[in-house]
Amino acid sequence: MNVYIRKAVSGDEQVLAYIQTESWKAAFADILSPAELERCTNPEKAEQMYHSVLWREDCNMAIEFVADQPHCIAAWGKNRCDLGDAVGELICIHSLRNHWGEGYGSAMMEYALTQLRREGYESVILWVFEANTRARKFYEKHGYEPTGQKKAANGIWEIMYQRSL
Repeated sequence: MNVYIRKAVSGDEQVLAYIQTESWKAAFADILSPAELERCTNPEKAEQMYHSVLWREDCNMAIEFVADQPHCIAAWGKNRCDLGDAVGELICIHSLRNHWGEGYGSAMMEYALTQLRREGYESVILWVFEANTRARKFYEKHGYEPTGQKKAANGIWEIMYQRSL
């Protein structure tokens, strides 16, 4: 199958919002409350958010295409936790359910890690819902380890993972 990844650019907001909101609906239906899930999966709000994010210099985004159809997105950049300049952050990685478990998320992960290395980061963190065991296994498969740090988000706990680059 034809697979490629490219930088997200202005004009991609609707695609980014679609992948994020559909991914959240599929992945978090049993994790977030129905009201919180509905609040977080509003396509118009997500599109507005991506319109502003794509202009920021401290955040990079990419879209992965499978058979010429958008499938997965990722965002990364400087960490948002004041951990210093050597630590990057994988802000998000979202993919549509129709190709889960087929390796496309792993390809996007490797792409994002390569970009973080090129940007000079020595390690990378990410935040994941504590109850999201599927994602946690995915991150652990890619060398991330829990740091023990937690924070509340969307009414539940998130935990921080970190790995060396």
